[in-house]
Amino acid sequence: MRGPHNILRLIRTGATFERTGAMRVVMDALEAPPLLRAVVRGVVWPFQWLGYKGDVTMPPATRALTALGPAYIKFGQILSTRPDVVGDELAAQLRVLQDKLPPFPTHEAKREIEKELGVRIDDAFASITDSVAAASIAQVHKAHLAGTGEAVAVKVLRPGIERAFRRDIDAFYLAARIVELLSPASRRLRPMDVIAHFEGVVLGELDLRLESSAASEFAANTAKDEGFRLPEIKWALSARRVMTQGWAEGIGAGEVAALDAAGHDRRRIAARVLELFLLHALRDGYFHADMHQGNLKVAANGDIIAYDFGIMGHIDEYTRRVYAQILFGFIRKDYRRVAEVHFEAGYVPADQDVEEFARALRAVGEPIFGMDASRISMGRLLAYLFEVTERFGMETRTELILLQRTMVVVEGVARTLDPRMNIWEVAGPIVEDYIKQSIGPKALLRDLAKTAEVVARFGPKLPQMAEDLLIRQSMPPPPPPPRNVWPALGFMALGGGLVALGFWIAALI
Repeated sequence: MRGPHNILRLIRTGATFERTGAMRVVMDALEAPPLLRAVVRGVVWPFQWLGYKGDVTMPPATRALTALGPAYIKFGQILSTRPDVVGDELAAQLRVLQDKLPPFPTHEAKREIEKELGVRIDDAFASITDSVAAASIAQVHKAHLAGTGEAVAVKVLRPGIERAFRRDIDAFYLAARIVELLSPASRRLRPMDVIAHFEGVVLGELDLRLESSAASEFAANTAKDEGFRLPEIKWALSARRVMTQGWAEGIGAGEVAALDAAGHDRRRIAARVLELFLLHALRDGYFHADMHQGNLKVAANGDIIAYDFGIMGHIDEYTRRVYAQILFGFIRKDYRRVAEVHFEAGYVPADQDVEEFARALRAVGEPIFGMDASRISMGRLLAYLFEVTERFGMETRTELILLQRTMVVVEGVARTLDPRMNIWEVAGPIVEDYIKQSIGPKALLRDLAKTAEVVARFGPKLPQMAEDLLIRQSMPPPPPPPRNVWPALGFMALGGGLVALGFWIAALI
């Protein structure tokens, strides 16, 4: 599907930003230089008539992203948590994208519920309201169960959302391919792999059965976490396009004035949000990967309530240890150890100089310490990190994309609640405790025990595996093919090359 029609899609993206006025807003937020503004405007302006008009009652950036579709809305949701990158004004505009988008009609939602659950609305629910929150993929209705009267939240996917997302992701693939072709240096970032990863995450959001399962597993992992709650999943009233869970009563994490009026300690809430994320990522290897303000509430007693489990992150034990050692090294300012961890994990090619890399990491880390979050420019920091990774040939680690993105989102949420919070001071105790538990004599014994357990499971097969290996090694090598076979093999190789070239050209168009 990555054909010429997607070129029009990309042109319309720029044209929509120009037509809605979002291009100027974005350029102002990013403090783009005059030359870049002139070049972009010169390229896009003639095509602005191709752009979508959008809802004229919305602010420019929100209007453009909403008009372009769900994948763009997801991107805007991430930026809404980063006022340090896009500015307070633009971040406030984009926050509308989290749960305040225009809903689809309630009668369509009811029809979808009956179709998916195979029951009449009146038999399942004593009452059901109009939409109380509408996001890019689904909307939520408050309802009361028939019989018990328990308050629940019913989540319903938007009609046609699957097709819309596939169209957007298809265009992103084309954009990634163009970037790879026009900028060979960008290939180390593996843009195609990044889009493939994003596609997998998004498609997982489009099956609410998977979200229900994720919520259940997450609840089991975090049952003993103090001050943290999850709504209970109602399995009997959940399906692929409908999910029912207990109602979460509280104040949205982005409603700063309401939190202050209720007497909540915003500084403590901010720190707890960050602590919980690190605890879940390092201790469990399973974390909420969409922790923006629209998915968090604060209960009357100060408990943090999380919901919307469409995007969950998973990292294996080895990667968690590497990630923790990198964080711990930055916290202790042990840049040599941070560099060594990168080399040991294969994140940096072995032919690079570890001392030089450590010095580059020091230039990244030192400006952070002794500064509060309000003085740190994440835009400049990320730009410098990009220069460092390019210099040392680091490739994008697709298994860490979700973890890194969520870290950015969580920091943005915490900063909204406490603009002066220092992320490193809060992270220190959590990371240090994980290091003590996962690296040391006790951890070594656990690893050996797990290894012995795996070997024991294959115990009955080990003698036969060893015998097969010895037999293969004792057999003479196969004779070379006859001379008259080589021309045939050559033609086969040539044919295979032509087929591969054909597939490559097809992928480009």
